[in-house]
Amino acid sequence: VVLVENIPEDVTFSENGTAHLTLSAGLHSLLDLAVAGRSVEIVSPQWNLNSSDYESSFLPSSSQGRALLQRLRGLKKKGINLKIASGMINSVELKSLSRLSEVHYINMTALTKGFLHSSFWVVDRKHIYIGSATMDWRSLSMMKELGIIIYNCSCLALDLHRVFNLYWQLQYKDFIPSIWSKRLSALWNKDENLPLLFNNTKAEVFLSSSPDVFCPKDRTRDLDAISYVIQKAKRFIYISITDYLPLTNRNSHRYWSGIDGMLREALILRNIKVRLLVSCWEQTHPLTFNFVWSLKTLCMELPNCSLEAKFFSPREQRDGTLQGINHNRFIVTDSAVYIGNFDWVGNEFTFNAGAGMVISQAEGVKERNSTLVEQVRDAFERDWYSRHTKSLQANKIPVCNKHQLNQLAHLKITQPTESSGSQESPNGSL
Repeated sequence: VVLVENIPEDVTFSENGTAHLTLSAGLHSLLDLAVAGRSVEIVSPQWNLNSSDYESSFLPSSSQGRALLQRLRGLKKKGINLKIASGMINSVELKSLSRLSEVHYINMTALTKGFLHSSFWVVDRKHIYIGSATMDWRSLSMMKELGIIIYNCSCLALDLHRVFNLYWQLQYKDFIPSIWSKRLSALWNKDENLPLLFNNTKAEVFLSSSPDVFCPKDRTRDLDAISYVIQKAKRFIYISITDYLPLTNRNSHRYWSGIDGMLREALILRNIKVRLLVSCWEQTHPLTFNFVWSLKTLCMELPNCSLEAKFFSPREQRDGTLQGINHNRFIVTDSAVYIGNFDWVGNEFTFNAGAGMVISQAEGVKERNSTLVEQVRDAFERDWYSRHTKSLQANKIPVCNKHQLNQLAHLKITQPTESSGSQESPNGSL
């Protein structure tokens, strides 16, 4: 098992900062292992490996996306079947790939009125990748991403293949089956973990999925997987996500207590130390800071209650775009880690399709960084203490982009139910 990351050139850490296999190298290693007569199965919410923007196509960093796309195009000549499930019905890149692969389109608008945000690979039903990155050249260069690659684990690969197969069967459908096939049932879940040896250390693993209607028999929901990890925490909970907003937005804003309530319970009733690292970027909703500050005020004058919040601020380029956005979606505790495809926004879990993985590993192993849980924790702490983060201060809302001041003014003069004028962004944020 290997932790993979993409760290943009402009995001630098101290010399002793944690470093892992690059995401690009990890994905290429999976293709190196693909065998003729078998398949490479990919689910991704974005397909833009070959930069469609004229100016971006000349950036050295965009070459990694083109190189990966070239490898995928070459699989058919090697006798390897490339299978892609996607919700991007109008993708030019997918139409091009469909000549060399099988592509199934999922009409999420008709099925759940949401989006397909799942991002994972299954290679030869033996090796897997799951993480925050999409098949976009920016995920291999300009975005800060984190994921896991597990080699030679057919039991887990078969279970993730079943999630892929569920998507595969939804092509051309505008309804969700009332009963799923037994062949799509989960092999492992929060009540029955898969026992494994990861790098010679014991681990227990299971997969999760969303939304509820995409969960066949025995499949754990993503929300229940996150709850499982939070409940197992004994000392600390570290969270790294792009967006945190406990609201759902359809006809009006509604409070979504799913994860927010879990964190409040952990803080007040169990005295678990919580650190929340959220991205401060162009699509950050102003109410994010209100909800985070609400969590922080719970610990006022409580000696054993600790919630710290920081915001990861990317660097703005000359053309106004942001580079180095922290696109991570994970939670790590003293004994477990969850890596998924969602931001912690109510709409994500309610309407969108995603997948996640939970890995539990006991503490107490002497060798440093011998467990994956410890490696993810070290990656979080590296980010937390880096120069790219800013602490949340009382009575001071960070300005994440030049448009946010207008948003704040808009919120002040409108009712809460009317402040949903901005449309839902592709990543499900409000």
